[in-house]
Amino acid sequence: MVTNDATVLRIKHDVLYEVAKLAWEGELEEKKSDIPYKIIPGPQAQFRCCIYKEREIIRQRVRLAEGKCPKGMDSRNVVQVINAACEECPIASYVVTDNCRKCMGKACQNSCHFGAISMNETRAHIDPNKCKECGKCAQACPYNAIAHLERPCKKVCPVDAITYDEYGVCVIDEKKCIQCGACIHSCPFGAIGSKTFMVDIIRLIKAGKKVVAMVAPAVEGQFGSNITTASWKNALKKTGFSDMIEVALGGDMTAAAEAEEWAKAYKEGKKMTTSCCPAFVNMIKQYYPMLLDHMSTTVSPMCGVSRMIKAEDPEAITVFIGPCTAKKSESLDLNITGNADYVLTIGEVRAMMRAKGIELEPAENTEQDGSVFGKRFGNGGGVAGAVIQCLKEMGENTDINVMKCSGGAECKKALLLLKVGKLPADFIEGMVCTGGCVGGPSRHKTEMEFKKDRDTLIAAADGREVHENLKNYPMDKFSMHR
Repeated sequence: MVTNDATVLRIKHDVLYEVAKLAWEGELEEKKSDIPYKIIPGPQAQFRCCIYKEREIIRQRVRLAEGKCPKGMDSRNVVQVINAACEECPIASYVVTDNCRKCMGKACQNSCHFGAISMNETRAHIDPNKCKECGKCAQACPYNAIAHLERPCKKVCPVDAITYDEYGVCVIDEKKCIQCGACIHSCPFGAIGSKTFMVDIIRLIKAGKKVVAMVAPAVEGQFGSNITTASWKNALKKTGFSDMIEVALGGDMTAAAEAEEWAKAYKEGKKMTTSCCPAFVNMIKQYYPMLLDHMSTTVSPMCGVSRMIKAEDPEAITVFIGPCTAKKSESLDLNITGNADYVLTIGEVRAMMRAKGIELEPAENTEQDGSVFGKRFGNGGGVAGAVIQCLKEMGENTDINVMKCSGGAECKKALLLLKVGKLPADFIEGMVCTGGCVGGPSRHKTEMEFKKDRDTLIAAADGREVHENLKNYPMDKFSMHR
């Protein structure tokens, strides 16, 4: 069975491409049922037990690509389980390996308080129906013969939102899920995905609407040092978007607004958190609601740019493009006015482009929307760096202590310290993805793979200060606060 990441990604992108192609041609409704047969022609199964299961998985992926739930259920959760693909992971969490010597001491059996361990002819056996997964047996075994087999999706979830039904199929608790998408690419069977809005956006473009793309700072460098923001702008305009604006500009906007909040809070002795990472915001809302008063009221860079565009043209449709899944949930939050209408991951927008025969081509940047500080917003520590730069430009104190959290575990630790009144820092920069937005679940390359190219592109930007850069934009026509 071939289950490597490249295979999973190929199938995912093949489905996105086929759906986008049919949507551009206006034949999606008539021909979408043919996609499973085109991708899985048969007669032999390629990855699963039979072609019928493989085709059912493709059918459920097509529904996700349409922005629907895989099984037709009503759910606002962006992250969804493709049930037909979730089947091969072991149900038991603790299993006895061949290292077991069936020793006379029976340390594992004696340590179990639930009667889950028995002895067969050759080794110990754990009854999964009785096992409470406490791990005492694994700790007690002198031969390390008991392995903890934690499913990849459950292991990476920072908020324990994943459980399993009676058949061992993954279940996402939507009340706990913060939509970070960490589980999506951890699954070796591609059994978790996110809804896409490609079809809606294609229909709006075909209808002649003014659809403006907003490209995240974290996209720079993912396709080499010669693929610049100008490359993206050219390709997106060929695809049908009316225009493209760098969300690095939004980074400048957010940094300037947040700096004012930080300066005031610091003087009052109040500790604050950032609010630009939607997964971090979801974490605070769902797990630490008592800390909402400490969260910055400044909107995200995505929302700031969207509000600017809509202030100039209320009929414009705004589409954010980046490596973040949680941004999709932010765009669906009805409590934030003027936010992006739709969100596309890098893979989704490239499927739209390839379906029209358009590729990213090298181009020299002649003008850029964001400052260097706004461009670094996608890096871990980049938000704090931009805010401190703004405090410096404002003549405010910059000798402040910022706890820069990279990853869900660090975010949870910082929020817990703030909750109990023991946070040593003045402010928290919360980024649920390790390394910041550049480590987002839908990135094209890993952070280390494109770091050099990204640094090269950012270094090529001019040295404008944040407030100097913002003078070129109508900041007085919209609000940067919730």
